[in-house]
Amino acid sequence: MNITFEERQLMSLYNTGTRTGLIAALEEMRGYLAADETELRELTDSAIANAAQD
Repeated sequence: MNITFEERQLMSLYNTGTRTGLIAALEEMRGYLAADETELRELTDSAIANAAQD
């Protein structure tokens, strides 16, 4: 799993202490993003994908 610095920062902001909690928090945050926040949406999607890997 290759996590970028930006993904690590995002994960640390939304870390709940468990992987499933982190994924849930990121998915919830993603729902609040505006349509023009494409860069943050892509970063969030990538962070979720990395967190979901075994």
